Amino acid sequence: MHLIDELRWRGMIQDIMPGTEEQLKKEMTTAYIGFDPTADSLHIGSLVPILLLVHLQKAGHKPIALVGGATGMIGDPSGKSQERNLLDEETLNKNVAGVKAQLEKFLDFDPAKANAAEMANNYDWFKTISFIDFLRDTGKHITINYMMAKDSVKKRIESEVGLSYTEFAYQLMQGYDFYWLYENKNCKLQMGGSDQWGNITTGTELIRRKIGGEAFAFTCPLIKKADGTKFGKTEQGNVWLDASKTTPYQFYQFWLNASDADAEGWIKIFTFLEKEEVDGLIAAHAADAGKRILQKRLAEEVTKFVHGEDALKEALETTAKLFANQTAPAESLSIEDLEGMDGVIKFDFAADKLAEGIDVVSFLAETTIFPSKGEARKTVQGGGVSINRKKVEGIDMKIDTSLLLHNTYLLVQKGKKNYYLVKAV
Repeated sequence: MHLIDELRWRGMIQDIMPGTEEQLKKEMTTAYIGFDPTADSLHIGSLVPILLLVHLQKAGHKPIALVGGATGMIGDPSGKSQERNLLDEETLNKNVAGVKAQLEKFLDFDPAKANAAEMANNYDWFKTISFIDFLRDTGKHITINYMMAKDSVKKRIESEVGLSYTEFAYQLMQGYDFYWLYENKNCKLQMGGSDQWGNITTGTELIRRKIGGEAFAFTCPLIKKADGTKFGKTEQGNVWLDASKTTPYQFYQFWLNASDADAEGWIKIFTFLEKEEVDGLIAAHAADAGKRILQKRLAEEVTKFVHGEDALKEALETTAKLFANQTAPAESLSIEDLEGMDGVIKFDFAADKLAEGIDVVSFLAETTIFPSKGEARKTVQGGGVSINRKKVEGIDMKIDTSLLLHNTYLLVQKGKKNYYLVKAV
């Protein structure tokens, strides 16, 4: 299947510039996507652009992953309601290094291959350009009228917050990135999320006006959840690609807990399974949704892609210990079982408080399993808390040393999916 056809059936094409498909069929094409270094790890919102680069390389084309060391100092107004805090250089360098290390896991950088992936950092070319040079050599080619017509600019100008000149310049800087890569790396295609369409087309326009070149672009839809809540957010915050920020178990659970509607779309986007297999999984799931066939396969494939086979195995083992035999008493879990539960949030708690005994609501708040006593009380009264796999029947329950597993642990469950291991110290 041709690259664009492949991406279309997966639901990964939103806007596409005329001629793009023909260019990709004509020759090996160099294409890039920019990654914003706002943190030292990417999160699952970055998975779609990563997958676009992987699909591109699998189809025989050459990917460039651009880290915005320079544009990261400015801040992209696209999709933002207000200007974000600018990062200092030390933080930015740390973030660039973290993002670069992650991207290198997913793409093939073998220099012996004609379509070997490359990394780029736009700070490398922007650091030598003076403000006067940029205005004279780049700014004169793009009119204010053209820039003002972009949705990302229009929305912010019409808002109460407004738009600083700093953010307004972002569009031109991203356009220059495309121009620089076109000139120096023969890069003819830029890809990105649909919120980047305005910035991307400014690049193609700059290339046309400045040197009469022809460049191409396409975007993928922004991922949304069927229930309207934000994709990639959980109770604990972002779902990160860094295992020290989001453990492989937590990562696996995010995908496993996808709704039926989300799983049907996500298995096309976030895995490399062939169309026939995906269609078969969707049909099998429709026949017996209770088995959660789609969610299980989705969680396995994405966890393996991001964290590897061993981490997937650990996530499956932890899931089995916690969920597979819910009727087995917590006392049957060994110390190794409890300590080896990758991804279960762990807390230490003062043993002397347990020796005296503490009411369950205070215990849940003091461990920070709940942010407040009020929330803990409400959830306990609603039957939403278990300790050592036994439902807490009321707020008058005392937590003391008699409940400790192996004289050390308490296994706390909040709701259906959130587990905490409390260790008496």
